[in-house]
Amino acid sequence: MSLTFEEAQARVAAWVSQYEEGYFPPLVQVSRLVEELGELARAISHETGVKKPKPDEELHGVDGEIGDLIFVLVCLANSRGADLGDIFEKTMSKIERRDAQRWTRK
Repeated sequence: MSLTFEEAQARVAAWVSQYEEGYFPPLVQVSRLVEELGELARAISHETGVKKPKPDEELHGVDGEIGDLIFVLVCLANSRGADLGDIFEKTMSKIERRDAQRWTRK
């Protein structure tokens, strides 16, 4: 199943709106992003064999950790009233302009 940014944002909003607590404050969300990024780094380290997991360590896998990061980013965007599609479009336009000659083309 594939979602658009708009659909992902709506799905997260519907889930979060069930709870009185709502979205965490922005700094808490950023802390959660850092935590999830660390877990992604650990999963990649385990997957590539650089650092083997402990025998009793629960593994979530790289895809699961990427998913956790996406969820927290969507929460942060939603809590700010941001449109991820618009943000991504602006970012890609900037990168395409800025880095057009930076890398070796195939």
